[in-house]
Formats: sequence, C-alpha cells, structure tokens
Amino acid sequence: MTVFPDGFETLLACSVGREDAAVVLDALQAPPSVSLRLNPAKLTECPFPDAEPVPWSPYGYLLKERPVFTLDPLFHAGCYYVQDSSAMFVGHAFRQILPELAPGAAVLDLCAAPGGKSTDLAASLRERFGDNFSLLCNEVMRGRFGTLRSNLDTWGDPRAGCVSRDPSAFGEDPLFDVIVADVPCSGEGMFRKDEQARAEWSPETVEFCAARSRRILREIWPTLKPGGYLLFSTCTFNAKENDENALWASSELGADILPPPSFPPVKTTRCGSILLPGFVSGEGQWVATLRKHGEPNGMRPADILSLFRALRPDTAPAEGARVEVDRQTALHYLHGDAVVLPADAPLGPVLLCFQGQSLGLGKNLGKRCNNLYPKAKRIKMDIR
Repeated sequence: MTVFPDGFETLLACSVGREDAAVVLDALQAPPSVSLRLNPAKLTECPFPDAEPVPWSPYGYLLKERPVFTLDPLFHAGCYYVQDSSAMFVGHAFRQILPELAPGAAVLDLCAAPGGKSTDLAASLRERFGDNFSLLCNEVMRGRFGTLRSNLDTWGDPRAGCVSRDPSAFGEDPLFDVIVADVPCSGEGMFRKDEQARAEWSPETVEFCAARSRRILREIWPTLKPGGYLLFSTCTFNAKENDENALWASSELGADILPPPSFPPVKTTRCGSILLPGFVSGEGQWVATLRKHGEPNGMRPADILSLFRALRPDTAPAEGARVEVDRQTALHYLHGDAVVLPADAPLGPVLLCFQGQSLGLGKNLGKRCNNLYPKAKRIKMDIR
C-alpha cells in the first residue's frame, strides 16, 4: 500500500475533483505501464507482438509486459525510444500546431533531457519538412545533458542539435517559432515510477516549482517570435503549477491560451489537457498551448543550429562497408567485445548492422574485428 505525502491527496482533489482523484489514487497503487515510440526514419512496424497503438501518437505502442530492452540491438540502433505513453501527448499537441509552421521552422525544446519529447518533435518535423527545419534541444543540468546528447545521437536526426544553457542565456532576439517547455515540476504524475519524487514532495515544493516555472517562462519569452507558440507542460497534477501558471503567462507575458482539444479519455482543465493514471494507461502529464501576441514579421527563418553551433561531429554518417551480423554477434559488439565477422566481410573499416540497422563501427582484421563502439554506450549487463 503506497503512502502518499501529507497534503498530496487534498491538493489532488482540489485540482482534479474528488471522484477523479479517487481513481488516480487507486491507479497509483498499480504497476506502471510500458510503452515505446518508433523512429519512423528507421522502423515502421512495432517489433513486439500484441502491442497496442497509443491513440494520440502515430508511432506509439503500449506493450503487454516489459522486455529487456538492453538486450535488443534495435533499441541501441535508435529504432525506437522507450517513453511513457502520457508523455507522448506533448507530441500530439505539437502536431496540432505543426500545420501553422512554415518550412525552415525553428523549434526549441527548452528542458529536453532525457530526450523523449525531443525525438518525438524531430520525427514530426522531419515528416512534414524533410531537412528544412531546426530543432535545438537544451538541458541546463550538466549531468542530464550527457544523457540527452547520447539519446539524440542514437536517434540520429542531424537537424536536432543540443546545448546546455540557462534560459536566461538565450538572449533577447526572437528566434523560435515554437518553444516546448516541459518544465521541472513537483513530479506528482511520476509517483508510481519515481520514489524520490514521492519522498521529496511537499506543499512547499509545489510552491517552489511553480515559482521556478514562472522564472523560466519569463526568461525565455523574448526568444519566442511574435505569433509563435509555447507548449507548456508538466508531469504533475496540481493547478498551482499548471493552470495558474498558464493564466499568469497569458496575462503577464502576453499570450492567448488555445482551447484544449477534446480527446477522451484525456481530460481537460481550465487551460490544458491532463492525463490521469486510471483514465489512461500511462503516468501523469499536463500540457497547454499558448500563442504569443503579435504577428509574425515575415523574416527569413534563421538556421538555429548554425547560430548555436549545436550540430555535433558525431552525427555525421559512419563510414565503412556495411556488414550484417546476427543477434548474438550484435550483442557482443554492443557489449564491447571483439567479434568475428562472416568470412566474406571486407577487411578494414566496417559498419556493423543488425536487421539492416546501423550499430556502429569496427575494424575488420579477418580473424577478428576490433570493436570501435563508444565505451560510454556499451552494454554493462551480462549478455549470456
């Protein structure tokens, strides 16, 4: 039986209503669901049998049970991203405004780590614009930035770059057509997945997080173009961090709050859409869409990635003859072991592939292949 922090149940009931709160509290006692989102540039069919589509994501799937993703070479090849299904609703909100954007659109994912929403944005932008877009993914926490960079590298879209800056460091120039701000929050929606979030929650934490979100929005606001869109989201339930901050941004910063779409079983609040465990399979998520006052100035879009020098050299396509390997060889390679390639494999630099998907480089010497897979990415668990 989960014990919730003092004050949480009362605030939850105030925010979503007593009846819905009772459903949420029951759901938070159950194990979390498992879901993933395909990388449409690499994979078009879910590799797991009996998976069910996520209603609001064209690439999302709910799984019956949690496989050992670490032992799937397709996971390491960036063919899919393991992401909570509720978190995918931010991507749905983004696709609702995507038709309003023009080729060359510049998008900032402000609080991007670990990269789930970033890769979702990249897939949608690529589907609509091909190479003609810029996605800048930012993470101010240096420890989390490494995870973001690694996940973007694995995903493999060269138009998604990353930086680590405080929101105040982006300057005053209106550069972005869309800013996605999945701001740090009290994490109520993650209570059944994250014991630390539950242990650290308090009414004071809620107030602190709400104030921090306002600071973040105020500091990044000048970089959003007139007429541009802010997708403001949290993984919490309470109105203090959600609706009240959206209303603050509307009045203090100057924006219209777009009516949240009707998408049962997703519920709506005064300003946004809220996903509640017990009504949906995933965890808690809230998102609102705001449009900044003013009209677009018609200026030619800037290449945001060039401005921020965010394209990384490790996003360049790997060079070497492609060599297909079986699952066991792929896992040994991903583990960092020296492997033996098929007898007809060419000597010299090679690109090891599994089911047609690139894994990484090696140097084939004939009797063995030297492993050039990055040490930081290698599988650490026993693969036998």
